[in-house]
Amino acid sequence: MIEFAAAENTADTLKLLSDWLRPQRRLVRTGDVIYQSGQRFDNLYILNSGFFKIVNLSADGREQVVGLRFRGDWLGFDGIAGGHCACDAVAMDTGEVWIVPYDALLAACLKHPPLLQVLHAAMSREIANDRESLMSVCTLPADARVADFLRYWAESLAERGMRTDQITLRMTRAEIGNYLGMTLESVSRALSRLARDKVIGFAEKGRRDVQIPDVGALSAFVQRCLAPAPALLQ
Repeated sequence: MIEFAAAENTADTLKLLSDWLRPQRRLVRTGDVIYQSGQRFDNLYILNSGFFKIVNLSADGREQVVGLRFRGDWLGFDGIAGGHCACDAVAMDTGEVWIVPYDALLAACLKHPPLLQVLHAAMSREIANDRESLMSVCTLPADARVADFLRYWAESLAERGMRTDQITLRMTRAEIGNYLGMTLESVSRALSRLARDKVIGFAEKGRRDVQIPDVGALSAFVQRCLAPAPALLQ
């Protein structure tokens, strides 16, 4: 019931934006870049379908995945303060993005206050998700990080009314490692352990299709990784 309500809320939000803003719609394919770091900020973007990764360049010039976005999420908030985009937004799948001029959005919010509530809610969700991701990277051991990542992906799909018993990861193991602060080898070992423990499964070895019989089992796995080791008897 909660999952259905969340999915319904996403659909209602998208309808509200469509009715009041008449956004320009753009079809995207894997690898398409919606905006780049340093680009002038003029628009916000709402993801109607597909998946996106948010990428920054590290000090040594390497790409660093710093965020993931799903249907109903907004992209581009980081450009509001400085007037320029601070990162790249890259499509991980075929999808559709709605383009909303920021000035037009503010004007519409004055006429229809529920739009302002939608905008603030989107900002709040992004802050909360980014904080949760940072806590995972900073506090969880490697295996638990991967389990928590899969839990987050599955729950994000569930909130949008999509299936979670089998998910298709739109990221390579190297990209997952980049996002979680792990090596590719560490990600592969963690996935293998989760499969051995029957928490997840794979239809075919090396494929991105991950079977998740019970999302709650991923949370339980994380908690087991955090549980203190039993004290040895003296």
